[in-house]
Amino acid sequence: MVKATKKTKKFQAKHLKHTMDQRKKVQQHNRLHKKKTSSSAARLASDEKKSNEIFPDMDVEEFFEGKLELPKESKALKKALKEKADAKESSEDEADVHGQDLQELAKDDPEFYQYLQENDKDLLDFKPVDPLEAMSDSEDDEEVGTTEKPTEFAEEEEERETIEVTMKLVKSWDENLKSTKPTIKTLKSIVIAFKSAVNMDSGERYRYSVTDEKVFNHLMFLALNKLPIAIQKLASYKKGSNGVRSLQTNNKKIAQITTILKSHAGSLIILLNDITNTETAALILKSVQELLPFFISLRKLLKEIVAAIINVWSSTKEVETQIAAFAFLNNSCREYPKAILELVLKSTYSSFIKKCRQTNIHTMPMINFQKNSAVELFGLDETLGYQIGFEYIRQLAIHLRSSVNNPTKDSYKAIYNWQYCHSLDFWSRMLSTQCNPEKELTRKKESPLRQLIYPLVQVTLGAIRLIPTAQFFPLRFYLIRSLIRLSQNTGVYIPLFPLLSEILNSTAITRNPKNSNLQAVDFDHVIKVNQAYLNTRVYQDGLCEQFLDLTSEFFVLYCKSIAFPELITPAVIYLRRYIKKVKNVKFSKQLSNLVDKLNTNAKFIEQKRSTVEYGPSNRSEVAKFLQDLPWEKTPLGSYVLTQREVREARAQILRDSILADEEDKAKSKAAEDDDEDIEMSQASEEEEEEEEAEEEEDSE
Repeated sequence: MVKATKKTKKFQAKHLKHTMDQRKKVQQHNRLHKKKTSSSAARLASDEKKSNEIFPDMDVEEFFEGKLELPKESKALKKALKEKADAKESSEDEADVHGQDLQELAKDDPEFYQYLQENDKDLLDFKPVDPLEAMSDSEDDEEVGTTEKPTEFAEEEEERETIEVTMKLVKSWDENLKSTKPTIKTLKSIVIAFKSAVNMDSGERYRYSVTDEKVFNHLMFLALNKLPIAIQKLASYKKGSNGVRSLQTNNKKIAQITTILKSHAGSLIILLNDITNTETAALILKSVQELLPFFISLRKLLKEIVAAIINVWSSTKEVETQIAAFAFLNNSCREYPKAILELVLKSTYSSFIKKCRQTNIHTMPMINFQKNSAVELFGLDETLGYQIGFEYIRQLAIHLRSSVNNPTKDSYKAIYNWQYCHSLDFWSRMLSTQCNPEKELTRKKESPLRQLIYPLVQVTLGAIRLIPTAQFFPLRFYLIRSLIRLSQNTGVYIPLFPLLSEILNSTAITRNPKNSNLQAVDFDHVIKVNQAYLNTRVYQDGLCEQFLDLTSEFFVLYCKSIAFPELITPAVIYLRRYIKKVKNVKFSKQLSNLVDKLNTNAKFIEQKRSTVEYGPSNRSEVAKFLQDLPWEKTPLGSYVLTQREVREARAQILRDSILADEEDKAKSKAAEDDDEDIEMSQASEEEEEEEEAEEEEDSE
């Protein structure tokens, strides 16, 4: 005989007795269940006998004439009910104890628990069953099929026939809406008919059917334009002192109207997702604006409606439709800032980032409109704008830190893409608009958004220096322009000349270039150039032009500053030394001209400040220095103004040439497609002729 192990002895001491008791109870329950089925006839007979004792036989007339005396609850019945409750409670306790024992076994002796899983799984899966509950469940299951009947509503839905919406029916609805008290039934019918018309291609069955295009147009105008007016007759809005519309809670019809509008909201969302022209967009947005007080309390529907409108704002190619969508968002956020503003701000930023992945000469105007319009929304509540801005700028910083700590090709791609650059540029525009000193002077307080300037500048500088190669110089130029805008509008000094001077030491400028037939680089719409452009004359000339433009744009920000002569001294010394060793004669002359303009402006400032009687510590007087003089009147300002005109003319020529090349490529591609179609048709005709010839030969 094999000696029992310690695990077996431990199980026998702790769990064997309880397990055997549970098995005996299950066996006893099974025997009782068998006896139940065999003695059903006897039980029915005894039940009938008892019922005869309680209700003795009598005529029907005698029964209804007399008073019905209900039988009193016997002691035996009370005892049976108490025993059933005690049995149920004890079975639940036993199940809990058994489960706890098994958990302790698995924790104290995992090897033996695994052995039971492999050899006696029924023991572990055992669950005690209450015999009374098992009996009642089986009896209930037998009676379910006999008592279940189809509802009258289901039969009505099956028998209902589809109603064709005609012009006469639409006019009758229109007349009802024009009345002083439109009916709820008419509102419901219009919403259902409009829903069936909008979901015409879905294949679902609705009560109404719309097939005529003229009827559809009238129904659409009725549902979008006149339905909101009729709803306001039944549940008028209450305007507060701040112009916010709210519903009157004591109106009993608000609940019915809200239920109807829940169904109507689905049709509006479908139309918003399928907008084809500005007129339709304006009609839908106006209708949603009128019904907005009802949708404010329906958070789930409100999110879907806002998401659909923001999708129109971010994806449409028509500027007028974009303006209509922005007007709705702006008005809604001003009316219900607590309910909708945070949702709109986060959704607009996320949608904008998703849609700006592809940036070119065609999409850039739409992207710039989205940036400027979103900036206006963030200015509605600067405290909320600070919270959201801090969160998203922090995310940009985390991505940059991950790329710096883990320098791989994929980590660089997470930073050097249009989405990341547009994000930095958007926050630059937002802070430039909201942190303007003139605006803060009007409000007599500093904007809380000003605290985001420093982290944004640090993240932007880190992104610029992440990959300092010539291939990504366009990205550097794009972000430097963003920082120049930020410095100009906020009054914060950002040292940008060191970032520009690094370009002069690049081999893309110092090395002798090679001639090529490549098109000039469009620096406004690219952040990376192809490797074919490296070490070419066309790319070198483009880099020189960008350096001169950005350097002059940076120093012109301080052309009226009383400290301008000291500010330009390091830059002038560096440029003079560089001019002596540069090999590009054209670029050398351009740099000399820029240095002369800087020195001329410095002499102009020295002449103006020679009459000043206050010192540098007098900050208020320093800020007023040349305050009334336009910057265009300074020597450097007039030079920059001329350079901007030349640059704009040059950029326009480049854009026209790019568009012309795209048109030529499109025409050539269309011609090639036509030639392919002709060749395919000719080939098919030849195949048909060959088949006909083969058939004739076979027939012969």
